[in-house]
Amino acid sequence: MLGAIVALSLAVAPTTPGDAVWRELQSRWRPRLEPLLSEVLRFPTVHGEQGPLAEQRKWLARVGPELGLVVRDRETMTELELPGPEGAPVLGLVVHGDLQPVNASEWSVPPFSGTVKDGVVWGRGAADDKGPLVQALLAMAALRSSGLARTHTVRLLVGTDEEGGASDLDTYKATYALPDVSLVLDSDFPVVVGEKAWAEWIVLAKERSGEAARGPVEVTDLAAGQAVTIVPDRATLTLRWRSGTPEWERWLAPVRAAKLPPDTRLEISGDGAERTIVARGRAAHAGMALTQGRNALVALAVAMHGRLPPSAASDLLEYVNAAGRDIGGRGLGLTEKDPLWGSTDTNFAVVQREANGWLGLHVNLRSAPSLWGEALKARVDAHAQAFAARRGAHFVTGGKFGYEPFVVPAGAPLVQRLLAAYARGTGHPAKPVVSAGGTYAGRMTNAIAFGMWFREDGVYPGHNSEERVEVRSLERGMHVLAEALGDLATGARIEHPLEPPRSTQR
Repeated sequence: MLGAIVALSLAVAPTTPGDAVWRELQSRWRPRLEPLLSEVLRFPTVHGEQGPLAEQRKWLARVGPELGLVVRDRETMTELELPGPEGAPVLGLVVHGDLQPVNASEWSVPPFSGTVKDGVVWGRGAADDKGPLVQALLAMAALRSSGLARTHTVRLLVGTDEEGGASDLDTYKATYALPDVSLVLDSDFPVVVGEKAWAEWIVLAKERSGEAARGPVEVTDLAAGQAVTIVPDRATLTLRWRSGTPEWERWLAPVRAAKLPPDTRLEISGDGAERTIVARGRAAHAGMALTQGRNALVALAVAMHGRLPPSAASDLLEYVNAAGRDIGGRGLGLTEKDPLWGSTDTNFAVVQREANGWLGLHVNLRSAPSLWGEALKARVDAHAQAFAARRGAHFVTGGKFGYEPFVVPAGAPLVQRLLAAYARGTGHPAKPVVSAGGTYAGRMTNAIAFGMWFREDGVYPGHNSEERVEVRSLERGMHVLAEALGDLATGARIEHPLEPPRSTQR
């Protein structure tokens, strides 16, 4: 009898608002998850491709009303809104619809096909950031159809330039008011209270007049990488035998025998006086999954160490060999390691011919609040110049070092509410985390990164070749988001959402 009473009491126990949103999502909106995500993945919205971005905005303008949302095209961003009472505070959800480039040859499925098979959704953007876009759309639709009384307007912002520097957000906020509080769905769970500083460091190497004639071969081309935020999975060096009968087998023997970094390899092709050496590695997000990448540019530098005559290409490859092997920055002399924030994440990412004709090396650095900006730039510039002086090379350094670290007090009211939503949605309490991945959050007011990736699901797949996400993970993320929306969109306005509790302030 007692068991029956307990069961009955549980059955009629009042649910949280998040429970109501989640049940509505499961019963009514869940079937649209894979179809919507597959559709939006078919737009090849690689950063800078305005045509596909325009088509994607048209798609949002069609899908939004189907889900009961008001859509407004704000040029660089699209608003999809679930209105609250007149004058209600605005709860923002923020994602981006632009993507990192792809090398289709590294994929087993076409990267913009929106393939769904065996419980997995494949495609560029499945995790970063179109999966979260669709999760947000369906969670908002479920909040609307749940019938809960909302105290907030919920506004989803879909950006178009997050991967290129967030100029879209700068343009938007120059004209339109930002939400009162925002959840940026472009990182990992449970809630991110720190984002490392971000820098793109550039080392330009000048060609050496006449010195390339010292050896039997000359470099005709060197290129590597797709973007500074991706661990390069391909690096290509093209060589020409300068004169006489080529002796490639003898010359290449030490290259073939070089001990390469784990999980990298060389491919050598060509005939006659030319040879092309391609190093292969594994792409990965330079902030979220750096340890999982296998840097092809580093592998090429290791293989070619000491083999090339003086030139801009050999100067940069020798520098990569000397400074780029350690992803924690120790090769650059950055030996500091913060107990919470870790070391300076270092990705020697891209080599390309620059507009001035010089060869450029682009390096992504993500660092702790204790070392960033001009102080970090001074350290790495000095390191590069010291190397150049020893080698007789000519380097010019520069880059972007203005993206500061973003820090939120772990005890802030919004952090605690989101941790509670995460615990309700997953059944597991958790602590806040810090991340090397940068988001819109640091450039907004009262914004914080909240999912949608679960660290326990393994390597973050964004920016990777074969980017994909399990449907099971998408569902879990929607459950957590439903709990957060049910709480925040139907509750009272949070005063001072990202400030520490008043009792702890000094």
